[in-house]
Amino acid sequence: MGTISVISGRRRQSRVDQIVEKVALLLDAGAYRTFERLPSIRQAAREHGVSKNTMAEAYDRLVARGLLEARAGSGYYMTQTRVPSSPSPAPHVTAAVDGVSLLREQLEKQYEVRPGDGRPPPFWMEGSELRRHFGNAKAHYPDAVEFGYGSSWGYGPLRDRLRVQLLERSIEVQPDGLLLTHGVNHGLDMIIRHLTEPGDTVFVDEPGYYPLFSKLTFSKVNIVGIRRDRDGPDLEDLTAKLAIHQPKMFVTQSHGHNPTGGSLSPSRSFGLMQLAERWGFLLVENDALADILPTTLPRLAALDQLNRVLYLGTFSKTLSASLRCGFIAGNPEIVRRLADIKMVTLVNSSDHVERFVFNLIQSGHYLRHLRRLKGRVEGAYKPAFAAMESLGLSVSESSVPGFYLWVEFPEGVDEEALCAAASSRSIFISPGSVFHPGRKPGTRAAMRVNVAHGTEPKFLAFLEEFLKR
Repeated sequence: MGTISVISGRRRQSRVDQIVEKVALLLDAGAYRTFERLPSIRQAAREHGVSKNTMAEAYDRLVARGLLEARAGSGYYMTQTRVPSSPSPAPHVTAAVDGVSLLREQLEKQYEVRPGDGRPPPFWMEGSELRRHFGNAKAHYPDAVEFGYGSSWGYGPLRDRLRVQLLERSIEVQPDGLLLTHGVNHGLDMIIRHLTEPGDTVFVDEPGYYPLFSKLTFSKVNIVGIRRDRDGPDLEDLTAKLAIHQPKMFVTQSHGHNPTGGSLSPSRSFGLMQLAERWGFLLVENDALADILPTTLPRLAALDQLNRVLYLGTFSKTLSASLRCGFIAGNPEIVRRLADIKMVTLVNSSDHVERFVFNLIQSGHYLRHLRRLKGRVEGAYKPAFAAMESLGLSVSESSVPGFYLWVEFPEGVDEEALCAAASSRSIFISPGSVFHPGRKPGTRAAMRVNVAHGTEPKFLAFLEEFLKR
């Protein structure tokens, strides 16, 4: 990997940087047609006078930028995924005459002279000791906001990159149809605030994502569970409950489902879209694990092109739970209203976090990280599945390996006693009851198992002992 040095406060380009910029210019100039194969790594390395490792990293960075597509065993190809840069969404209030428009102006900065600002100007912070604690931020992000608010919509280049990424999943997003968030949970919170009122009905997966149930309960919303299996929501159960209820929306996780690990099949996807159209409810698609799953999986947002679907993603599952960074994509009319809710409730998301994530993508680090993460998930899934089955437990198998297994116990197992016994051994178990909005009597004991810990010897020994009682 080429080295980076800083001279006179300016960042010197490495050899990889130079190759990336040169090839990017060739691609933009039309030197290659869509889907045309580029020179092999060996050939390109000779042409640029660098090692194969240096050339491979340059190609990886171009893949990370969405300019090239890597095909295993075949090489690198020109992509067709191009989106125009997102201009700052035009404010729909031209004068700062109320609370919302005043706050928007302090973030978007449409005015030249700013006596109405509510905070000291950034240049007052130039001598601050805080600047040292941002380290090399200026070297990596020469236009860094540092001490300003930043846009409530989020960091523009990251929004543009995400629109390219969604095109790779066959989801086309308008420039003002994507809003950065603090992750999926933040996105769900804003959607619930905007689209529901006390007494409304919302359908959810059952078993499903338990933090969602709490948010809906706080909003005094009627929660109705739709039976979920390995292929997605049970359409017969959904149809029966549509005859009784009129939901505002159905919140579902399409792939790598939490907690069952299942993935939405093509037939369920089409059936779900047809029912949403016929009965007039909105679909909220949580795709939190999309970055480690195939782009070709059926997604509701791709079928619908964000007409009746709001699509949520996050980096918190694939990078770090402490990096609260995600997005909502959808119809611009709805997304603009969500942007106002974000602005009024939180002002904005973290510009520094968003720039950090963007830099990881642009540099190719995120792509390499995802390759390792996919390998670990795939390597852990089958052994964890086999370990649960060897104990005589019922495990729901997914067509696409993900983070979770849904494990059901034999009849008669007391779930509360299981958790208490595990706790006494310092073993943390996620009980199945938590994942049901309204668990019915007689439901079999179950648990969610993270495949990363599914073969832990202490855990397996405990289960074996408990089941023998």
